Amino acid sequence: MADDHKSAGKWAKELGVSDKKFKDALKETGIEPDSQKGACKYYSKKTAEKVKKKIE
Repeated sequence: MADDHKSAGKWAKELGVSDKKFKDALKETGIEPDSQKGACKYYSKKTAEKVKKKIE
């Protein structure tokens, strides 16, 4: 897994947005995780920034 890949919850906290809003935006836009390990999904910084723009 790449160094900048984090879970949705960690990105939401780091970007200063609500965890629920971040996860809802992921579902609404249909953005797929950049990597997955078991049941855990991880997103890159680039993807997290796209999601944040959708929220704003």
